[in-house]
Amino acid sequence: MSERIEEVHTKKKGKFGQTIQVRLVSDIKKSQEYYRDVLGCEVDNWGHAERDGMIIILQQANSPDDVRPNALSKKRSDYPTDWEGPEYGWDTYIHVSWDDLDLLVEEVRGNGGNIAVEPYTGMHGQWEFKNTCIKDPDGYNIVLGSMRELRLLS
Repeated sequence: MSERIEEVHTKKKGKFGQTIQVRLVSDIKKSQEYYRDVLGCEVDNWGHAERDGMIIILQQANSPDDVRPNALSKKRSDYPTDWEGPEYGWDTYIHVSWDDLDLLVEEVRGNGGNIAVEPYTGMHGQWEFKNTCIKDPDGYNIVLGSMRELRLLS
């Protein structure tokens, strides 16, 4: 009997699949070349730019005025740590491994990419983070971020 009651009160939920960003760009060909040649993505004629876990769909904007990277977000004092928010607008945040972050920065820099914010580290409670920011041709900020838990040495 209790199984039946539980079944009635348990509502099945659907699952979301992978999230893919859609980005309006001012020049689709220029953006496709950038994501392929600078970021190392596989880019198809549909505008899909994909590398590892990062997928972005590039779409031609009707007007340059339609291309709007995110503005800086408002600072907040209610985060679980003393962090109040980023110092620049984030359009994409990509988790990467601690060691891969520096490798990716050097790769992008070597391919002529704009490292808008050099890698920096900080603290979130018991976690150390490392972030950097790559700016694409339309000014979209692609943040690469990594975290690792701090362990006390005994």
